[in-house]
Amino acid sequence: MHYLVVSFTHKNTNIQTREKLAFNDDHSKELHLKKIVNCTYILEAILLSTCNRIEITAFVADINKAKDTIFSILSERSGLDKTQLLERADIHENEGAVHHLFTVVSSLDSLVVGETQIAGQFKDAFRFSHNKGYSSNALARVAQFAFKCAGAVRNATNLGTGSVSVASTAVSKAKEIYGGDGEGVTALVIGAGEMSELTVKHLLNYNFNVVLISRDIKKAQLLASTFEKNVEVKPYDQINYLINHMPLLFTATSAPYPIITKSMVQYYQHDRYWFDIALPRDIEAFEFDGIEIFAVDDLQCIVDENMSLRAEQAKQAYSIVSKMSKEFFAWLNSLGVEPLVKGMHLQAQEIINEKINKAIKKHYIDEKHRDNIQKLCLNIMNEFLHQPSKNLRELSKLDQYDDLIEDMQKVFNISNDDEYTNDAVYKCNR
Repeated sequence: MHYLVVSFTHKNTNIQTREKLAFNDDHSKELHLKKIVNCTYILEAILLSTCNRIEITAFVADINKAKDTIFSILSERSGLDKTQLLERADIHENEGAVHHLFTVVSSLDSLVVGETQIAGQFKDAFRFSHNKGYSSNALARVAQFAFKCAGAVRNATNLGTGSVSVASTAVSKAKEIYGGDGEGVTALVIGAGEMSELTVKHLLNYNFNVVLISRDIKKAQLLASTFEKNVEVKPYDQINYLINHMPLLFTATSAPYPIITKSMVQYYQHDRYWFDIALPRDIEAFEFDGIEIFAVDDLQCIVDENMSLRAEQAKQAYSIVSKMSKEFFAWLNSLGVEPLVKGMHLQAQEIINEKINKAIKKHYIDEKHRDNIQKLCLNIMNEFLHQPSKNLRELSKLDQYDDLIEDMQKVFNISNDDEYTNDAVYKCNR
């Protein structure tokens, strides 16, 4: 069995490609997860889709067949050539897949290194997949360790402090445009989801005035009520007027198509700066005098500065990821050892009890000697099993260890005890 990650990010694909690959609603996620795990050689899968990445993390029986299936499904969904997708994607297998996942959840592979959203986004993706029955024990194990790794990185570094999200980076750019303070400048925020919430929070911190609109006005009003500073909520049907009468716009909806098109735009007396932090993009690609549009990938200049400032911290974080990756596989291998060793000792104990009972019944030994004979037999059996048990623990470091454990379980007729795995699922779902 193998771990596999197929990854499309800001590093290997442009925003146009990621738009076509993106999954923006639960229905499409579930539909395609079902297609993926319906293949007999793909046992479990998690689908992560954000503004910067589309990734499928899977537990598979055959890596080559699994890759072929995943790319066929992505090609069919996106309309993009399968060969081109294969050339673009980053593909990680086994140790590489685990190391990559730990890197992602620890926010070291994000557009903005240290951003705090990705761990929550992956946890949501895991919960969704697990609750729908598309992932189980194997991915619960690796997910649990990924969150543990992210926590270790946060505790050991300062990567989680400062401007560390796409939303905060966009607001920082707006702050730079307006000379360091947003006082007196009104920003229109479209959407009422997590990204919009972060955007409003950062805008208010820099003293911008905020107007919020959403197709769901009740959701917008609820979001506005969570801030100490005033956030004005307007009806969504005023979108045409608002985008043409405000200098600053941030949009982060989950719409599958552009909600702002060139036909909606009118001339305005001041320059306008529009930040589209949605995927697919909320703003149609066009040019218009006096409007500068920033999409997610256009924030790279701030990201580069962010990277240089965090380079030393990131180096320390990567060493933690490498260490945790090794610990994961050591722990994973131990899951097979202890139930097997325990099962061998329990079988020995059952045989000893059975044989002593028969011997007493046939009067080969006296009942009063039962305890002493039992202790002697157990000591002999424990001594006999000591070296095989020790060898099994040592052999857990081998690459083909899973096959060895499976063979040993068959030899001794011992089933695997999944108590560790059930605990992992519980922790991941909390």
